Amino acid sequence: MKFVRTKLESSNTTVKHSAYRYIAWGIATGLLAGSVQAAPIVYIPTGSGNSVAEVDAATDSVIRQYPGVDNPHGLVATPDGEYVITASLKEATEGTEKGKSNLFMVHPAHGHVMQTVEVEGWSHHQAITPDGRYVLSTHPTRNQVSVLDVESSEIAATVKTGAGPYYLVVTKDGSKAYVSNAGAGTVDEIDLSNWSISRTLEAGPGPKHMTLSKDDKILYVSNSAQGSISAITLDGTQPRQQQQVGKNLHGLDISDDGRKLFVTSQKEDKLVALNPDSGEIQKISLSPRPYHLNSVEGTGKVYVTSRSTPQVWVIDQQSMEVIRTFELPAGEGHQMAIVKEQ
Repeated sequence: MKFVRTKLESSNTTVKHSAYRYIAWGIATGLLAGSVQAAPIVYIPTGSGNSVAEVDAATDSVIRQYPGVDNPHGLVATPDGEYVITASLKEATEGTEKGKSNLFMVHPAHGHVMQTVEVEGWSHHQAITPDGRYVLSTHPTRNQVSVLDVESSEIAATVKTGAGPYYLVVTKDGSKAYVSNAGAGTVDEIDLSNWSISRTLEAGPGPKHMTLSKDDKILYVSNSAQGSISAITLDGTQPRQQQQVGKNLHGLDISDDGRKLFVTSQKEDKLVALNPDSGEIQKISLSPRPYHLNSVEGTGKVYVTSRSTPQVWVIDQQSMEVIRTFELPAGEGHQMAIVKEQ
């Protein structure tokens, strides 16, 4: 690893829409025969646009939007796609709700927000357990993570963290979660069996977005202010390693094959691809201000949003070429969630 030592439609309409998506995806991938396949759905919160956009990854286009959410930023979806849960940056400043924000539970089949759940402080990013039961949200001004029980629609636990909890990831087996503490330069490991901090790891200055290696053995963390990516071997067999990649880093994700890390550099208007094994770096220009990103697993694409305009770049994971761009209804795209066709 080349790092320097030191993340309401009718049923009839739905059937037609699913069939169309399958055909479009089959044409795009050459998989028209054999097993039934369809492109994933991507949900994107639009921040100041006060809605969640639903994007068909076969056509890279917005097919629906869900209004009635206040400045959504963090977002996750249950694996079966029944619920999309989004977190709000809007904190009440007066009345009995002062100091609180809402989590919005959107039900795509019904086309609207089904329920809201109050949490302390404004909410930033989120993660969901693999079974879809619990949603974790960071609350930077409270130095804590809340745990929403999706079945009961109640807050099941609150976990105290280091300063400025920012981003969250959960292991595939659902046993651990990791939260970056941007104000402390650390990552807390949360034991999900008892909702407690099991250990604290050094991450680098100002850690923000994170992603796990495909085998969950390495945690990659973007240190925004320093412009570096840290690699933390979770079994502790190797010291933390890091590599400089750009300035004012933000979004971070891993390619489908696990061989590239994608990270945005807002200051340089670039998308960077880093091979964590060889240290090789590729860069392409994206302007203005590339922001959040997600690998759309199974499609060979990366979606990258802009901090300044309601647009999304669609990037080929292998060639690092812009395939196309598409517009969001309004606002700016934040943390995305991918739902595979059931």
